[in-house]
Amino acid sequence: MKLVIQIILMIVAVALTAIIILQPSKGEGLGAIGSGGQMFFAKNKALEKLLDKATMWLSIVFGLLLVLVEIYDRLF
Repeated sequence: MKLVIQIILMIVAVALTAIIILQPSKGEGLGAIGSGGQMFFAKNKALEKLLDKATMWLSIVFGLLLVLVEIYDRLF
């Protein structure tokens, strides 16, 4: 059982990392010079909201799985 939880934890960790990398930067950076970055991300607001929600839920699942692994270690 612990192995299954750990495998799921690893999958969630990889998915969470990938989703965080895919999110657009909140700072303007060099895109502010030509304001090209604003036009691109203005079109993808729905995608940005989806990535934000996915990040939130995967973070919650990740935390719960960590707690489950710790509880399992203490009980068995």
